[in-house]
Amino acid sequence: MSLYAGFDLGGSELKYGLINEKGKIVFKGKASSPATIDGLLEIIRSVWESMKSQEKKKIRAVGFGFAGFYSLKEKKILQSPNYPSLDNFDLQPALSQIIDVPFRIDNDANMAAFGEWKAGAGQDVNSLVLLTIGTGIGSGIILEGKLWHGVCGFAGEIGHITVNPIGERCKCGNYGCLETEAAAPKIVKNYNALRKTSENISAREVFLRAKKGDKAARQSFSQAGYFLGIGLSVAISLLNPEKIILGGGVMTTGDYLLPAAIAEAEKRSVRAAFKCCSIEKAWLGNDAGFIGASFWAKESINKLD
Repeated sequence: MSLYAGFDLGGSELKYGLINEKGKIVFKGKASSPATIDGLLEIIRSVWESMKSQEKKKIRAVGFGFAGFYSLKEKKILQSPNYPSLDNFDLQPALSQIIDVPFRIDNDANMAAFGEWKAGAGQDVNSLVLLTIGTGIGSGIILEGKLWHGVCGFAGEIGHITVNPIGERCKCGNYGCLETEAAAPKIVKNYNALRKTSENISAREVFLRAKKGDKAARQSFSQAGYFLGIGLSVAISLLNPEKIILGGGVMTTGDYLLPAAIAEAEKRSVRAAFKCCSIEKAWLGNDAGFIGASFWAKESINKLD
């Protein structure tokens, strides 16, 4: 049985793995995202050689999901707010020096959406929006049974829609993006602002304090949830999807984030569109990106056969 490899580069981790023809994970691993392109390429080379040496079965194709705005025309990440080393780097020729089978490149959140659609919470629908909420907010869209790219490849960047016109500057250059208002760093900022402190803590720690009854911790999630709800309402009213799937590390704290988000989305969405859209947690966790990239590679190679 043929195998298909996937790599998923986020702002903090590189996840990778292999799936078989049926989509079952055969192998997976992860590493910290290196600071430089040379470091990234070296890890990819090492992992790829290890995959080939350990698996006797043939790996037919490889898919890559990279954090940032990937241009279909130029075959490069034009800007990566959470991994700036990728900015304007020519990925295609660099990877062709490492990968000796057909490969495809795309945005990491697109690949996560594709993974949830093929093997996760979106298997039963024809249209969905995935948001991954972690250090940043990525998103991908499936419309009428197809991954939606837009004319140049930049569709689905819901993390960079404006939800707070007077919000702080985002790494993308905009102000008040959903990413700056509802991702993990903002939850920590909310907490410190409410308590008038400057603790160096994680969103996970804020969550643990919320579980213990800390009112400021709970309010910090509600504030982020408010802006997340605005973002969800835009997706619902614009696209009328069957399902919105929420994944990423922050969603492990969903009991404190989601109620405010869903309440605000209901207030702001076209009522009929909200009623026919279900909002659910993702199934695949941190594996969604490499699974989606593997399926993306699988489908591309099968089209050539």
